[in-house]
Amino acid sequence: LESMLTTGRVALTGLFIATVLGMLIAMAMNGAKWVESAVFPYAVLIQTLPILALVPIIKIWFGSGLTARTIACVLIAIFPIIVNTLFGLKSAERGHHDLFTLHGANRWTRLFKLQFPAAMPAIFTGFRISAGLSVIGAIVGEQFFRQGSKPGVGVVMEQFRQKSRFAEVYAGLTIAALLGIAVFLIFGYINKRVVGRWYEATRRGR
Repeated sequence: LESMLTTGRVALTGLFIATVLGMLIAMAMNGAKWVESAVFPYAVLIQTLPILALVPIIKIWFGSGLTARTIACVLIAIFPIIVNTLFGLKSAERGHHDLFTLHGANRWTRLFKLQFPAAMPAIFTGFRISAGLSVIGAIVGEQFFRQGSKPGVGVVMEQFRQKSRFAEVYAGLTIAALLGIAVFLIFGYINKRVVGRWYEATRRGR
């Protein structure tokens, strides 16, 4: 139970940081084309690089403890949030943009009263994808960074694997899967409460 709680804390912390950073990056990319052109290739690069290739750099900068695990979690979970938030912000209809322009709305009014409401379904899709990835990131981080913090599910699984106790390894995999499903379902529930009927009614009213 303690190892599950440790992994859960890392996953949720990494997901929170990935959410904040990802949405800020997407907002900056949406606000300026040159920012999108400059930043997006690096976001894709981070997504495609295997975490193993980044382990030496993370160890040099952040050590091998809980912070390094969280950084690994953020790197794995951030891309879907960036992509889905950016897609959602760009999905507002041109006619609505024209209406806001007609009323002299500034950039921030347009962002928070038009683009963000239109983007909510896509944003929560990104959240749900990243929720599962954050659990994977937490476990992967535990495989590489084991010092200075309590062992999580990934560390315990590796210890059992080294002892060829595969029943316990499969139990760890089941716990990790259940943790990922739980976080996914939590964000699905939040999505339904925040967007839910309002968005469906809006879609039917068009």
